[in-house]
Amino acid sequence: MKLHFLGAAQTVTGSQYLLEINGKRLLLECGLFQGRRKDTYTRNLTFSYDPASVEAVILSHAHIDHSGNLPNLVKQGFNGPIYATRATAALGEIMLQDSAHIQEADIAYVNKKHARRGEEPVEPLYTMEDALACKPLFRGKDYEEVFEPLPGVTARFVDAGHILGSAALDLTLEEHGRKVRLWFSGDIGRNELPLMRDPVLPDPRVDYLMMECTYGDKTHRDPEAAYIEFRDLVKRTVARQGKVIIPAFAVGRTQELVYDLNRMITEGEIEPIPVYVDSPLAVNASQVFFQFPELFDQETQEFIRRRNHPALSFKTLSYIHSVEESKKLNDRRDPMVIISASGMAETGRILHHLRNNIENPRNSIAIVSWQAPDTLGRRLAEQEKHVRIFGQWFDVRAEVATIGGLSAHAGQDMLLRYASAANGPALKGLYLVHGEEKAAAALMEKLKEANLGPVYYPQFAQTLEF
Repeated sequence: MKLHFLGAAQTVTGSQYLLEINGKRLLLECGLFQGRRKDTYTRNLTFSYDPASVEAVILSHAHIDHSGNLPNLVKQGFNGPIYATRATAALGEIMLQDSAHIQEADIAYVNKKHARRGEEPVEPLYTMEDALACKPLFRGKDYEEVFEPLPGVTARFVDAGHILGSAALDLTLEEHGRKVRLWFSGDIGRNELPLMRDPVLPDPRVDYLMMECTYGDKTHRDPEAAYIEFRDLVKRTVARQGKVIIPAFAVGRTQELVYDLNRMITEGEIEPIPVYVDSPLAVNASQVFFQFPELFDQETQEFIRRRNHPALSFKTLSYIHSVEESKKLNDRRDPMVIISASGMAETGRILHHLRNNIENPRNSIAIVSWQAPDTLGRRLAEQEKHVRIFGQWFDVRAEVATIGGLSAHAGQDMLLRYASAANGPALKGLYLVHGEEKAAAALMEKLKEANLGPVYYPQFAQTLEF
């Protein structure tokens, strides 16, 4: 049995892990690598194995850094089942199509510029046709349902509390009469997040734990404190007649922000103001949220009952569909909140909103999630005073506020609790993934202090032999 770390190894993007067992291959995650554009294209297009040799894929959740390279995998020969929770399967289908649409649109925009300069056109990473080819391969499973993706492999999903449908994966592997139990955390959520249920902790009988460590160096503030900071940002921006521009992942973070704004307005904490969700994907994703109300946490369901009011709908909320509607928002001068994808401000409509609003000091830009290195979102979070958008330089005059407490990733305290739950007598190794070196080093030190481990931080392309 071998496990190859082929993505989100000593970085926080492009999750991909290849398991070899009984002469067959099982892929855990197939995420899109995000970073410098000149580096990402080749890396995403090139697999270190033959995709046709993979028998099955299992996804922990639908975020693009975990699922977004599936169209390339299928295009290059994979035709097996893609296992995910039912909510992840529903979200994954629309997210892949949206990703393809954005890539095609962005390449069309770039190629117009190339044509004017007499340069050769470039091709999108994948197309809508490639994304649609993934749809019939999804196999939705319920939480706790045991299934067999390969001979010798039994699996079940448990709630990870990160986004709708997110899951940790409990795998029992058997080869030549030997059994090994591997627990893969996926992205771990936090207790008391809006909308989401709390994460299920690992079983203490596991042999190996592969765990994310995005915020291994930071303990988040209480989610309610982040809510108050977000509310105060909205209030002071409205007071100066500005707009709040929020780059947000269309699945998960957008719905949490909408629910928070719903609470603020419904409870009379802020005056009713226009709120726009400007992302076709977020509109479609919200419809998926409505399909799985049983996955909401108890507090959200109580809010719905008490107010007789939907969690993701209120009078001043509008979901924007067309490009024309989106463009009209930039002509408006009245206070409003615009939530738009992508979450790292690398593609999509958010770039147009930033370009049109970033130099106005009345406006605010809210950074509400982790930003990968070399992305526009990271540059804004680091308070750079000049940034490039669509090849043009802009002065950052808008207020930029980073609200880290809104993160849907576990902080250091939750990660320690998660690892402690797996630290039974069977544990042979704890492998940290999906985290940068600084975060991993801080968490490793804390894990060692708590006598948890042994702990490893595998490099890209490193192999673990069970």
